[in-house]
Amino acid sequence: MNILVVEAVAELGRLWCRHLERQGGRTRLCPNEKCAIDALRFETFDVLVLDVGMEDTSVLAISDLATYRNPHVAIIVVTAKSFFSDGMIFDLIPNARGYLHTPVLPDDLAALVDHYGRSGGN
Repeated sequence: MNILVVEAVAELGRLWCRHLERQGGRTRLCPNEKCAIDALRFETFDVLVLDVGMEDTSVLAISDLATYRNPHVAIIVVTAKSFFSDGMIFDLIPNARGYLHTPVLPDDLAALVDHYGRSGGN
């Protein structure tokens, strides 16, 4: 399973990537929009782990491009903000399959990635 993790906090992103790799995933960590857009231009991902609270980042552009490149991509949204707690994120990002409020336990993230990644995003 090919997983793109978009997380500005490098230490946290590396922690998630290492955990997902131990579970058998192939990960790529991007700390910003430019890196994520470049990754999506050249690779296809089964799962996108996207921190929607990142500063100076168009998370909708990232999620739209991921969905364009792979209509079945499963997008797991993570954030420290409570703004999306009403479920609105599922309207804004149609391929959003899960929503986790940080701090996120690596096992919880891995369970969602495994479930939706193996089911083809459904």
